[in-house]
Amino acid sequence: MELILIGIIVILVAFVVVRTVPNLHAYNSRIRLAAVIVFLILLIAASVVQVEPGMVGVQKLFGKVSNNTLESGLNIINPLVKVVMFDIKTENYTMSGVRDEGAQQGDDAIRVLSADGLEVIVDLTVLYKVIPSEAPRILKEVGTDYRNVIVRPVCRTMIRNNAVYYDAVSLFSSKRDEFQAKIFSAIESNLKERGLTLEQLLVRNITLPESVKAAIESKINAEQEAQKMTFVLQKERQEAERKRVEAQGIADYQKILNTGLSDKLLQYEMIKAIATSPNSKLIVMTNGKGLPVMVDNK
Repeated sequence: MELILIGIIVILVAFVVVRTVPNLHAYNSRIRLAAVIVFLILLIAASVVQVEPGMVGVQKLFGKVSNNTLESGLNIINPLVKVVMFDIKTENYTMSGVRDEGAQQGDDAIRVLSADGLEVIVDLTVLYKVIPSEAPRILKEVGTDYRNVIVRPVCRTMIRNNAVYYDAVSLFSSKRDEFQAKIFSAIESNLKERGLTLEQLLVRNITLPESVKAAIESKINAEQEAQKMTFVLQKERQEAERKRVEAQGIADYQKILNTGLSDKLLQYEMIKAIATSPNSKLIVMTNGKGLPVMVDNK
């Protein structure tokens, strides 16, 4: 549209100039022809539009939106049409409590109330994209700022609506995956009705109140102490069992000695030990019957 207006202005200026400037009367036909050529060039340029990869174009003429979209590449259009570009690549929207990390400046985390009445802070990233065929409807019903008009409020509302079914500790631990799956389903259906596809939803962080975190840490410390004491007790039991087995072995050994060794065997072992000694000895012993036994080792 702008190029056509420029072409019309060029033609009007050319006709005015050749009428008002006497020195240019001889060039009337040439100036007018040049103006017409410029207008035609601008008209052709206005009739061709290039759509970049990952984009679709929506045609709008005098407030009326066409249902046909322009695909990537060169497209021939009505020169009076205005083309609104829509990005159909994957986009992300982050709501975070960390400054400058999310789409909004400052703290943009989602604060929700859990089933036990505690405030839980949720950081979220949403991956979504425009359905190409739905771009004309989005332009008519929402406009081009669908991120702030649809994505942001829908995500925040669905998270708050579903968080009330879980207590704070469950959201942080055992029920986190279930909670993420539930809000994914709710947000996906809601965005689809409005021409958007939800690709992935990432619950990046769940922050509990300080009182709850302190209680959890205390519980973890108590559990660790209990596990440590269980280990110590188990070790002491094993040591006691080892000592009991050792004592039983000693008792069994002594019992064997007491019942298996005779006086004669002891006397024989003594004599053998003396006889094999390298020292010279003369020892007189009794054999238990009053008869002397002499052992001489020289």
